[in-house]
Amino acid sequence: MTAEPHHLKRLGLTGSIGAGKSTVAALLRARGLTVLDADEQARLVTQEGSVLAELNTAFPGVVVGGALDRAALAARVFPDASALARLNAITHPRVRERMLALEREAAARGESWVVQDVPLLYEGGLDAGMDAVLVVDAPLELRVSRVMARSGLTREEVLSREARQLPAAEKRRRATRVLDNSGSRADLERQLDAALADLGVTGRAARDD
Repeated sequence: MTAEPHHLKRLGLTGSIGAGKSTVAALLRARGLTVLDADEQARLVTQEGSVLAELNTAFPGVVVGGALDRAALAARVFPDASALARLNAITHPRVRERMLALEREAAARGESWVVQDVPLLYEGGLDAGMDAVLVVDAPLELRVSRVMARSGLTREEVLSREARQLPAAEKRRRATRVLDNSGSRADLERQLDAALADLGVTGRAARDD
Protein backbone atom coordinates (compact mmCIF):
# COMPACT_ATOMS: atom_id res chain seq x y z
CA MET A 1 0.00 0.00 0.00
CA THR A 2 1.44 3.37 -0.97
CA ALA A 3 1.96 5.88 1.82
CA GLU A 4 -0.59 8.60 2.29
CA PRO A 5 0.35 12.22 1.56
CA HIS A 6 1.87 14.14 4.45
CA HIS A 7 0.59 17.42 5.89
CA LEU A 8 -2.78 17.12 4.19
CA LYS A 9 -6.00 17.20 6.15
CA ARG A 10 -9.21 15.61 4.93
CA LEU A 11 -12.64 17.18 5.18
CA GLY A 12 -15.30 14.54 4.62
CA LEU A 13 -18.51 15.61 2.91
CA THR A 14 -21.59 13.42 3.03
CA GLY A 15 -25.34 13.46 3.50
CA SER A 16 -28.48 11.45 2.93
CA ILE A 17 -30.05 11.16 -0.50
CA GLY A 18 -31.52 14.47 -1.69
CA ALA A 19 -29.90 16.54 1.06
CA GLY A 20 -27.92 18.75 -1.31
CA LYS A 21 -24.39 17.43 -0.95
CA SER A 22 -23.58 18.28 -4.57
CA THR A 23 -24.61 21.89 -3.95
CA VAL A 24 -22.22 22.10 -1.01
CA ALA A 25 -19.45 20.47 -3.05
CA ALA A 26 -19.85 23.22 -5.66
CA LEU A 27 -19.71 25.88 -2.94
CA LEU A 28 -16.52 24.35 -1.56
CA ARG A 29 -14.91 24.39 -5.00
CA ALA A 30 -15.92 28.04 -5.37
CA ARG A 31 -14.04 28.71 -2.14
CA GLY A 32 -10.83 27.31 -3.61
CA LEU A 33 -10.91 23.85 -2.09
CA THR A 34 -10.05 20.70 -4.00
CA VAL A 35 -13.09 18.40 -3.89
CA LEU A 36 -12.54 14.75 -4.73
CA ASP A 37 -15.81 13.19 -5.87
CA ALA A 38 -15.94 9.45 -5.08
CA ASP A 39 -18.88 8.92 -7.45
CA GLU A 40 -16.97 10.55 -10.31
CA GLN A 41 -13.95 8.35 -9.63
CA ALA A 42 -16.22 5.29 -9.52
CA ARG A 43 -17.58 6.19 -12.97
CA LEU A 44 -14.03 6.47 -14.31
CA VAL A 45 -13.07 3.16 -12.73
CA THR A 46 -16.00 1.41 -14.42
CA GLN A 47 -14.77 2.58 -17.80
CA GLU A 48 -11.56 0.56 -17.44
CA GLY A 49 -11.46 -2.59 -19.54
CA SER A 50 -10.29 -4.86 -16.73
CA VAL A 51 -13.04 -3.63 -14.44
CA LEU A 52 -15.69 -4.04 -17.12
CA ALA A 53 -14.55 -7.63 -17.60
CA GLU A 54 -14.84 -8.32 -13.87
CA LEU A 55 -18.27 -6.72 -13.71
CA ASN A 56 -19.55 -8.71 -16.65
CA THR A 57 -18.31 -11.91 -15.04
CA ALA A 58 -19.95 -11.06 -11.73
CA PHE A 59 -23.14 -9.66 -13.30
CA PRO A 60 -23.60 -11.13 -16.80
CA GLY A 61 -25.28 -8.78 -19.23
CA VAL A 62 -24.45 -5.45 -17.56
CA VAL A 63 -21.75 -4.64 -20.12
CA VAL A 64 -23.26 -3.85 -23.51
CA GLY A 65 -21.16 -2.89 -26.51
CA GLY A 66 -18.10 -2.42 -24.33
CA ALA A 67 -19.83 0.01 -21.96
CA LEU A 68 -21.45 -0.45 -18.58
CA ASP A 69 -25.26 -0.36 -18.52
CA ARG A 70 -25.54 1.49 -15.22
CA ALA A 71 -29.31 1.19 -14.98
CA ALA A 72 -29.10 -2.58 -15.45
CA LEU A 73 -26.34 -2.84 -12.85
CA ALA A 74 -28.31 -0.74 -10.36
CA ALA A 75 -31.38 -2.88 -10.87
CA ARG A 76 -29.27 -5.97 -10.21
CA VAL A 77 -27.41 -4.86 -7.08
CA PHE A 78 -29.61 -2.44 -5.15
CA PRO A 79 -32.25 -4.99 -4.11
CA ASP A 80 -29.58 -7.58 -3.20
CA ALA A 81 -27.12 -6.87 -0.38
CA SER A 82 -24.77 -9.68 -1.42
CA ALA A 83 -24.69 -8.43 -5.01
CA LEU A 84 -23.96 -4.90 -3.81
CA ALA A 85 -21.12 -6.26 -1.69
CA ARG A 86 -19.64 -8.00 -4.76
CA LEU A 87 -19.84 -4.76 -6.72
CA ASN A 88 -18.16 -2.82 -3.93
CA ALA A 89 -15.38 -5.40 -3.66
CA ILE A 90 -14.57 -4.84 -7.33
CA THR A 91 -14.78 -1.05 -7.42
CA HIS A 92 -14.01 0.37 -3.98
CA PRO A 93 -10.29 -0.52 -3.76
CA ARG A 94 -9.68 1.05 -7.16
CA VAL A 95 -11.66 4.17 -6.23
CA ARG A 96 -9.62 4.54 -3.03
CA GLU A 97 -6.38 4.31 -5.02
CA ARG A 98 -7.56 7.02 -7.42
CA MET A 99 -8.60 9.28 -4.53
CA LEU A 100 -5.23 8.79 -2.85
CA ALA A 101 -3.39 9.68 -6.05
CA LEU A 102 -5.42 12.89 -6.33
CA GLU A 103 -4.64 13.71 -2.71
CA ARG A 104 -0.92 13.38 -3.45
CA GLU A 105 -1.32 15.86 -6.30
CA ALA A 106 -3.07 18.31 -3.95
CA ALA A 107 -0.31 17.91 -1.36
CA ALA A 108 2.31 18.53 -4.05
CA ARG A 109 0.53 21.80 -4.88
CA GLY A 110 0.96 22.85 -1.25
CA GLU A 111 -2.67 22.50 -0.25
CA SER A 112 -3.38 21.87 3.42
CA TRP A 113 -6.97 20.56 3.09
CA VAL A 114 -8.76 18.38 0.59
CA VAL A 115 -12.46 17.54 0.55
CA GLN A 116 -13.55 13.93 0.08
CA ASP A 117 -17.11 13.92 -1.27
CA VAL A 118 -18.33 10.41 -0.39
CA PRO A 119 -22.05 9.52 -0.32
CA LEU A 120 -21.50 6.42 1.85
CA LEU A 121 -18.74 7.85 4.02
CA TYR A 122 -20.03 6.40 7.28
CA GLU A 123 -21.38 3.22 5.78
CA GLY A 124 -17.92 2.45 4.37
CA GLY A 125 -16.11 3.34 7.60
CA LEU A 126 -14.19 6.09 5.81
CA ASP A 127 -14.99 8.68 8.47
CA ALA A 128 -12.13 7.21 10.51
CA GLY A 129 -9.68 8.72 8.03
CA MET A 130 -11.19 12.22 8.08
CA ASP A 131 -10.01 15.16 10.18
CA ALA A 132 -13.56 16.57 10.16
CA VAL A 133 -16.86 15.68 8.53
CA LEU A 134 -19.58 17.94 7.16
CA VAL A 135 -23.02 16.34 6.96
CA VAL A 136 -25.61 18.01 4.72
CA ASP A 137 -29.18 17.35 5.81
CA ALA A 138 -32.79 18.37 5.18
CA PRO A 139 -36.18 16.99 6.28
CA LEU A 140 -37.03 13.62 4.75
CA GLU A 141 -40.06 14.75 2.76
CA LEU A 142 -38.12 17.61 1.21
CA ARG A 143 -35.30 15.27 0.27
CA VAL A 144 -37.69 12.73 -1.25
CA SER A 145 -39.42 15.40 -3.34
CA ARG A 146 -36.07 16.69 -4.61
CA VAL A 147 -34.91 13.26 -5.73
CA MET A 148 -38.24 12.44 -7.38
CA ALA A 149 -38.14 15.72 -9.30
CA ARG A 150 -34.59 15.32 -10.57
CA SER A 151 -34.37 11.58 -11.19
CA GLY A 152 -37.82 10.30 -12.06
CA LEU A 153 -37.65 7.72 -9.28
CA THR A 154 -40.87 6.87 -7.47
CA ARG A 155 -41.35 7.71 -3.81
CA GLU A 156 -40.98 4.03 -2.95
CA GLU A 157 -37.70 3.79 -4.85
CA VAL A 158 -36.30 6.85 -3.09
CA LEU A 159 -37.34 5.52 0.32
CA SER A 160 -35.81 2.16 -0.52
CA ARG A 161 -32.46 3.81 -1.24
CA GLU A 162 -32.79 5.92 1.89
CA ALA A 163 -33.34 2.77 3.95
CA ARG A 164 -30.05 1.27 2.75
CA GLN A 165 -28.10 4.22 4.15
CA LEU A 166 -27.19 5.04 7.72
CA PRO A 167 -30.15 6.92 9.25
CA ALA A 168 -29.90 10.68 8.83
CA ALA A 169 -30.15 11.19 12.59
CA GLU A 170 -27.09 9.00 13.12
CA LYS A 171 -25.14 10.90 10.47
CA ARG A 172 -25.99 14.15 12.24
CA ARG A 173 -24.87 12.67 15.56
CA ARG A 174 -21.50 11.63 14.16
CA ALA A 175 -20.86 14.83 12.16
CA THR A 176 -18.29 17.44 13.09
CA ARG A 177 -20.67 20.04 11.65
CA VAL A 178 -24.20 19.72 10.22
CA LEU A 179 -25.41 21.96 7.39
CA ASP A 180 -29.19 22.34 7.28
CA ASN A 181 -30.18 22.66 3.63
CA SER A 182 -33.89 23.24 4.14
CA GLY A 183 -33.74 26.99 3.60
CA SER A 184 -32.25 29.41 1.10
CA ARG A 185 -28.94 29.06 -0.69
CA ALA A 186 -27.73 32.17 1.13
CA ASP A 187 -28.50 30.53 4.46
CA LEU A 188 -26.62 27.40 3.40
CA GLU A 189 -23.61 29.49 2.39
CA ARG A 190 -23.62 31.27 5.76
CA GLN A 191 -23.63 27.93 7.56
CA LEU A 192 -20.84 26.61 5.38
CA ASP A 193 -18.62 29.64 5.83
CA ALA A 194 -19.11 29.50 9.60
CA ALA A 195 -18.22 25.80 9.66
CA LEU A 196 -15.09 26.32 7.57
CA ALA A 197 -13.99 29.20 9.78
CA ASP A 198 -14.55 27.15 12.94
CA LEU A 199 -12.54 24.24 11.54
CA GLY A 200 -9.77 26.40 10.10
CA VAL A 201 -10.35 25.09 6.58
CA THR A 202 -9.02 27.32 3.81
CA GLY A 203 -8.85 26.92 0.06
CA ARG A 204 -6.20 27.73 -2.49
CA ALA A 205 -7.36 31.31 -3.06
CA ALA A 206 -7.18 32.14 0.64
CA ARG A 207 -3.65 30.71 0.96
CA ASP A 208 -2.40 32.51 -2.11
CA ASP A 209 -3.37 35.96 -0.86
